[in-house]
Amino acid sequence: MRLSLVPALDPSLAGSLVLLHLAVVAGGLALLSSASASGLESVRCRLQGTPRTPVFSQDGDFIIGGVFSFHYFMKTMDHSYTSLPEPLQCTGDSRELRFSRAMVFAVEEINNSSYLLPGVTLGYQVHDSCNSVPMAVKVAFQLANGLDPMFDTGEQCSGSATVTAIVGESASTPTISMLRIIGPFGIPQVSHYASCECLSDKKQYPTFFRTIPSDQFQAAALAHLVRHFGWTWIGAVRSDSDYGNNGMAAFLQAAQEEGICVEYSEAFSLTNPLSKVQRVADVIRSTARVVVAFVSAWDMRTLLEEMDRLPSPPRQWIGTESWVTDPDMLRFGLCAGAIGFGIQRSVIPGFRDFLLDLSPQKVSNSPMFTEFWEGAFGGVEEKVCDGSEDIQHLQAPYTDTSQLRITNMVYKAVYAIAHAIHSIVCEERENSTVNCDKNLNVKPTQVLERLRRVNFSRNGYQVSFDANGDPVATYELINWHMRDSGKIDFVTVGRYDASLPPDQRLDIEREITWLKNSTQVPVSVCSESCPSGTRKAVQKGKPVCCYDCIQCAEGEISNNTSDCLICPEEYWPNAERDRCILKPVEFLSFHEVLGIILTACSVGGACLAIATATIFYRHRTSAIVRANNSELSFLLLFSLTLCFLCSLTFIGRPSEWSCMLRHTAFGITFVLCISCVLGKTIVVLMAFRATLPGSNVMKWFGPPQQRLTVVFFTFVQALICTLWLVLSPPFPIKNLTTYKEKIILECDVGSAIGFWAVLGYIGLLSLLCFVLAFLARKLPDNFNEAKFITFSMLIFCAVWITFIPAYVSSPGKLTVAVEIFAIITSSFGLFFLLFVPKCFIILFRPEKNTKKHLMEKTSNDIRY
Repeated sequence: MRLSLVPALDPSLAGSLVLLHLAVVAGGLALLSSASASGLESVRCRLQGTPRTPVFSQDGDFIIGGVFSFHYFMKTMDHSYTSLPEPLQCTGDSRELRFSRAMVFAVEEINNSSYLLPGVTLGYQVHDSCNSVPMAVKVAFQLANGLDPMFDTGEQCSGSATVTAIVGESASTPTISMLRIIGPFGIPQVSHYASCECLSDKKQYPTFFRTIPSDQFQAAALAHLVRHFGWTWIGAVRSDSDYGNNGMAAFLQAAQEEGICVEYSEAFSLTNPLSKVQRVADVIRSTARVVVAFVSAWDMRTLLEEMDRLPSPPRQWIGTESWVTDPDMLRFGLCAGAIGFGIQRSVIPGFRDFLLDLSPQKVSNSPMFTEFWEGAFGGVEEKVCDGSEDIQHLQAPYTDTSQLRITNMVYKAVYAIAHAIHSIVCEERENSTVNCDKNLNVKPTQVLERLRRVNFSRNGYQVSFDANGDPVATYELINWHMRDSGKIDFVTVGRYDASLPPDQRLDIEREITWLKNSTQVPVSVCSESCPSGTRKAVQKGKPVCCYDCIQCAEGEISNNTSDCLICPEEYWPNAERDRCILKPVEFLSFHEVLGIILTACSVGGACLAIATATIFYRHRTSAIVRANNSELSFLLLFSLTLCFLCSLTFIGRPSEWSCMLRHTAFGITFVLCISCVLGKTIVVLMAFRATLPGSNVMKWFGPPQQRLTVVFFTFVQALICTLWLVLSPPFPIKNLTTYKEKIILECDVGSAIGFWAVLGYIGLLSLLCFVLAFLARKLPDNFNEAKFITFSMLIFCAVWITFIPAYVSSPGKLTVAVEIFAIITSSFGLFFLLFVPKCFIILFRPEKNTKKHLMEKTSNDIRY
């Protein structure tokens, strides 16, 4: 269909001049017609303004448009608005001539093909956009409308578009401008170089396809690359265009997800004042060591020329495919060691010969070839070209086919359009022949629909489009290697494939040469990594990559992380605080010094008690043994032996049985011991009263009653212990609170009431025994045992009263040691005061071991 604006209205109507001027500037159709009062009767469409002829063109059954930035400037013109504007003019070096030649080569190859569009001829119209929006818009109008000066459709100004599809443009911003014009008419546009992520939006650009990957993938790849080498503090520069702004926005988002901090993000354009470019260059010179440049080749050249003007500190450049594979950039030595992603290098068989097939006649017939020829071989001012020049030996970007990257994208774009047309006009027959109808009226919307389903392989490279019109994103990792001669070369050192899992996408195959020709990866961080055992504390007012290192708190570790982690309950940090180790387990052991000492005291006390029992047994008929109630004495020695030995149950690793045994054995044996002492005290009191005239009290407290008393008191304690064990017995626990850095194995008493009931009952009997002994301390016997019982009970009570606060306040295994010490001390107190004096008399003063001596009266002292 032909693009039509509104018909030209009566000159008296307001705004008609504005519409006319818009049509002239845009290069579209202004419709001059005569209208009657009843409406539009006939329309004659006339091309308004001066059309631009194609740089290259060829007729064919189906025409493909091509738009390339042969030049990179458009001559600025002043408009007086009193006359028609002059035609737009391009200026600058010929840059993308090779891209356009790749399109022509592909068309000719397809026209000579026997399997793709056989019998059908493709034509082309290749235009120069000057890398500018106004020229790109003008070209878009011309490709949609054609160049016929006038036509008459009768009723309406509409018809088929001139081209079925368009290849181009190279830059994203002009491409967007073109799509605004041709998009509503369903004309598909396949770009070879416009990589802006924004173009993947099918709601805004439903007719757009491209053979170059979207910058969304390149931005993610750049962030992945930066993080791979540990750079967390970088600078960023971008072109102030759709390409640079959208690409950098995608990169900054990906960088944030990777934990990368961007110190600055500067935008500039080659059209900016020089002062703006100088300011960006000064920022780069003074800040982060690694710089990511999402910049077009035109803008990058301007920046590097400014950077080259003054000595600059070395910077590690990370580049995009727009400039990192541009051969013209290799002249900037300050970028030696740069790395970046480039489109996969390819081979197009026969293309170099096609490029070099430029006869003098071809050159003279084409203004673009003439311009190229004069520029390549000296120009008009320095040397007059006479046709004798040999292009075979020309060293120029046009003849260099060693780095066919974007060129191959043009080649694939033409083939994609050809395959789409083929699927419309051709069909396979039963005999495997292909029949194509070149007279079929193919609409751009049909080509658009078939392009979505294109899937083929050419020269080993797959071509297909996803739902967004994008190809599979694969890149080569390019490194700028500097030779010994000082020349810089492109070297492929790795690959990036966005279709693979994230951890497999980046594959570095060769060693990278960094800035200053070093093989050591440069460091670019705001703060060095925190050592193990410390955490990051962000510096106030600065990005998260700038931080101080603060030692982890007690019980925490860090191992190459930004935060400290608390060790599990039974673990504790090692000395370096970089890993958690099991806490050492502590309990009172038989193998440590304190355990050995307490064991020796316990066993020694038991041995003394047994030895004393042996002495008493051998002298059981002696007066002193008989006078001190030998039955209770032997029972007391037995209970003292058990008291000494029960302390051993407190030593060693606590277990369920040892916890229950130690407290119950201690409680019962001590009650048995105190019961015997209490019985001896009562015997002394009763014996004194029995000597009074008319007293028969001893018959009520004879040996049977004494045994019954001991059994009763002991039974009560046994009952308390039984209830304790049944209701809430002691059990082993891991004490994790007393010490943070170690585990104390100890016995929990279970029921606190049961524990203190056992101790309270022992204390009650001890107090009763002490009171009775105290009352009998002045009885006038030569060997008054009540005094010794008084002192022994005094010591016993003092030990256990002191034990209570010591037990409560002692930490860890010292709690057990305090309890053992109290048992052994109180046992030794009873033993020494009750039995040592008797043994001394038996062994060393036998003359006092007589009934006569024991029956002698004494006033207050004990004599022996």
